[in-house]
Amino acid sequence: MPEVDRAAAGRAAIAARRARAVVKDAVHRRERRALEVAEVAWADPASPEGTMRVRELLMSMPGMGPTRVARTMEELAIADAKRVGGLGPRQREKLRSWLGSREGIPARSRLVVLAGPTAVGKGTVSSHIRDNYPEVLLSVSATTRPPRPGEVDGRHYYFVDDDTFDRMIAQGEFLEYATVHNASRYGTPRPPIDAALASGRSVLLEIDLQGARAVKRAMPEALLVFLLPPSWEELVRRLTGRGTESAAEQARRLETAKVELAAQDEFDVKVVNHDVGRAAREVVELLAVPGTPSARTRS
Repeated sequence: MPEVDRAAAGRAAIAARRARAVVKDAVHRRERRALEVAEVAWADPASPEGTMRVRELLMSMPGMGPTRVARTMEELAIADAKRVGGLGPRQREKLRSWLGSREGIPARSRLVVLAGPTAVGKGTVSSHIRDNYPEVLLSVSATTRPPRPGEVDGRHYYFVDDDTFDRMIAQGEFLEYATVHNASRYGTPRPPIDAALASGRSVLLEIDLQGARAVKRAMPEALLVFLLPPSWEELVRRLTGRGTESAAEQARRLETAKVELAAQDEFDVKVVNHDVGRAAREVVELLAVPGTPSARTRS
């Protein structure tokens, strides 16, 4: 590197360190909230806030010493050298939730959309959340198909006739809707979701890939979560092990699953369904539900 360039780089580095020092001092003096600093970092990773290490940000907070910072970094599953602006979506959500709780900022309500390939376990994960996390509001879809044994109207689905479904479409009541398998229609009623979000509650919507895309178009602020199988072989095992489809139907669903898996990069966060309880906990954490403990490092 030429001497002039080296000198310029050195001056730029010194200026950057000074800028970060100003930010840290403002946090320490309580002139700026750490969460506000993080939001600036995520909006502009090249800013002084964005180039600051997470450890430095936490250390600048009143009452946070080296031991507590190290423990918090472990709980948040954030590497010691990670910069605030370089955090991935899931790490950002964990840090946002932790900072908000630490600084007394109420968790933001949000719509989380859970999708994934056939047989990955979306329904099982959402059912686990319904049974074990009563504070989470699960969106209930409307459908024109008749209820199956054990299904309860208003809990599993809103069972409506075709005329009612048509009326709901005409009145703009659906966030999204579609015809599935060229037969029954399914739709996500929007009024209950809007009301929950307005009241400060977060909502979980379990849906197919087509529906997730439609929701994102209608509500760009929604967080899209893609549920992945541990491996392709495990997905095949789960699908064939159900014994509910013919061999031809299994083959068709596996081809569909390949197409669905190829769309995973369209989503904001990916969760691997190694274990139903663990996957459910990760999804709940993304909802920023008050009282949910932070997750530790996972394989």
